[in-house]
Amino acid sequence: MHVLNLTTNAEARFFKLQVRALESRGVTCTTLSVPGSAMNGATRSAADYLRFFPRVLGRSLGSYDIVHANYGLTAPMALAQPTRPIVLTLWGSDLHGRYGALSRACARFFDEVIVMSEPMRDELGRDCTVIPHGVDLELFRPMPRDEARAELGWDESAYHVLFPYDTDRSVKDYPRAKRVVDAVDATLDAPVELHTVSGLPHSRMPVYMNAAGALLLTSKREGSPNAVKEALACNVPVVSTDVGDVRERLDGVEGTAVCRSDDELIEGLANVLRRGGRSDGRAAMRELSLERMGEGIYSVYERVLSKGERSEAEGAGFEPREA
Repeated sequence: MHVLNLTTNAEARFFKLQVRALESRGVTCTTLSVPGSAMNGATRSAADYLRFFPRVLGRSLGSYDIVHANYGLTAPMALAQPTRPIVLTLWGSDLHGRYGALSRACARFFDEVIVMSEPMRDELGRDCTVIPHGVDLELFRPMPRDEARAELGWDESAYHVLFPYDTDRSVKDYPRAKRVVDAVDATLDAPVELHTVSGLPHSRMPVYMNAAGALLLTSKREGSPNAVKEALACNVPVVSTDVGDVRERLDGVEGTAVCRSDDELIEGLANVLRRGGRSDGRAAMRELSLERMGEGIYSVYERVLSKGERSEAEGAGFEPREA
């Protein structure tokens, strides 16, 4: 099976893991990324997206079985090519954010749609498949907290809270995280330090996860936040706003809190830090392994191709064969 991937960010680590999982199942993946850059606060222009159309049209004439649009802003380009079955994956911000109307309008015309969570499926309002981004369980695993803190030089006598995002990403709401941690710091018997981490090699993130007493997520909206799943895979406590599939992921996991208000976030984080210890989240993450994600996406591809085979058989006057 040969798939042409369209994406706005070919370097996103969750997208690269998706490609790796599919290639391990024998899928050959070719990726086209929208021209220009969205890094370091830059934004792509309408001209960048217009330049993407002819590239997609030209490449789609090759020997691909499926065109897979990853992120809603690549959906129009997939629809413009007339020759291949099409799959759309929505990541979250493309459905909840400023481009949500475009994503919903385009999704109606795709053969299959993949979303990150049940709330996204409910919001989209059409048949689709829920396949959250998978977690590399070999990389993200528990390690002794004291060893991780010693490697990073963190003060063992303080409480440590991890905010694993760029502080300039407004959707992650760093000011709220800072406000919450400052309030908790005023109530506990030891200093509470907030660590912001972004732009590091993916291989380094498990050390930061394991060194933290808690991961704090204050996002305004999410699909299925990878940082939460990665923290759970490390048995790290999580305190989060009620976004995306976080409530589902933290259901029944010890040492976690899902919150709606600042007061709830403050109380939840203070309780988690006082409790100390680890969560028991890793067991819940086994269903979100890279292998399970690859299997799910591959099954979607098989359904798309099966639909095409039935359509061709019906058009030729034959009975459609069994999938």
